[in-house]
Amino acid sequence: MNAVHAKEKLHPNDGLIATSHLHKTDLQEIKAYIGTHYDESLSITQLARMANISPKYFVDLFKKTFGQSAMEYLTDVRIHHAKRYLAESDERLRDIAKKVGYKDEFYFSRKFKKEVGMSPTDFVKNTRKRVAVCSPSAIGHLLALNIIPEIAPLDPKWTPHYYNLYSGKIKSHLILTSPYYELAFETNLDKLSQARPDVIIGSDQMRISEGSRLNSIAPVHYIAGNKGWRDQLLDIANYLDKEAVAEQWIRNYENNVEIAKAQMSHSLGDDRIIALRIYRTQMFVYRNRGLHEVLYEDLNLQAACGKELSGHLPITLQELQELDPERILLIICPEALTRKYWLTLQHSEGWKRLRAVQNSHVYMISADPWFEYSSVAMARMLDEALLLFTGNCPNILLDYSYGESLAK
Repeated sequence: MNAVHAKEKLHPNDGLIATSHLHKTDLQEIKAYIGTHYDESLSITQLARMANISPKYFVDLFKKTFGQSAMEYLTDVRIHHAKRYLAESDERLRDIAKKVGYKDEFYFSRKFKKEVGMSPTDFVKNTRKRVAVCSPSAIGHLLALNIIPEIAPLDPKWTPHYYNLYSGKIKSHLILTSPYYELAFETNLDKLSQARPDVIIGSDQMRISEGSRLNSIAPVHYIAGNKGWRDQLLDIANYLDKEAVAEQWIRNYENNVEIAKAQMSHSLGDDRIIALRIYRTQMFVYRNRGLHEVLYEDLNLQAACGKELSGHLPITLQELQELDPERILLIICPEALTRKYWLTLQHSEGWKRLRAVQNSHVYMISADPWFEYSSVAMARMLDEALLLFTGNCPNILLDYSYGESLAK
């Protein structure tokens, strides 16, 4: 029996019929209730009553299910909405505090600084700096620092996540000319000149002449491609005076990794994983930097073969049968010949005999976020991996939080 019936409203004062067992979906409803009633005074006693269990059991079960306590999650939701109000409105601090459930603006300020790494006032100053970026991965780093760039390359096909969430907030859209995110430089240079940003975040892969022309518009900070995403984020944070925010982001990510590892260990056991990419009439063992780091370094999942460490290599169906991995991540290129080959492959006996196929452990993944290397992309990959392998979606507010992963 669910905790909320179709004819009943989920409210702290509602008396619900007792149940002998609380299902995972019931707690999801409690969690969703917190997410929409964060501005109210919520307590463990009230939430436990809604779930028809004792407060102590509720505390333990919520933490076991979601990897954080109900009050920690409530704080995450409140701080998330506070960031949005601070970034997008000119309301007074006391009014914003009340809108997110805090009666005392001074307590709210202390709580905000503890969670975010800076005061609400400093957050507003830094968030409203006019920053331009020259790549989608730079967008992913800036969002981790709670900065929405004013000028950025966006495309509904190649950057759907950023396009759908931020196209209205990013004032000037640079253009992308390929799935590898190369800028149409001359056209975009005019847009940057007109926008007049305070700073530009560029790539160290740019030619010297391009960097010089960008520098004539605004100071340029280059992302070092040879560094890991954590160091890239810290470098940008140091340049923009947001070190504390970057350090908090990295701590949150590492904590989320530990939570995900514990949950995946129960679901996966010793299952071996392979990532495949199908292009035209061929399969490839797929590897890129972000996918490899999340799956095999951060989560310590078992790779099905050493080829995972060697790059983008072709693999035959016979070779795949010999490996017979327990789990398959699959990327299908969106073009006609590839789709035709994929339809044929699905009906082949060799494919159907694979252990992963027979157990329904083949998971479709997309270029977004799995082809991007940035702070936000890594957090999204981590969350997607957890959702695919366990069915648990940890961060229901992820898409609305400037890319921030909210589970702690």
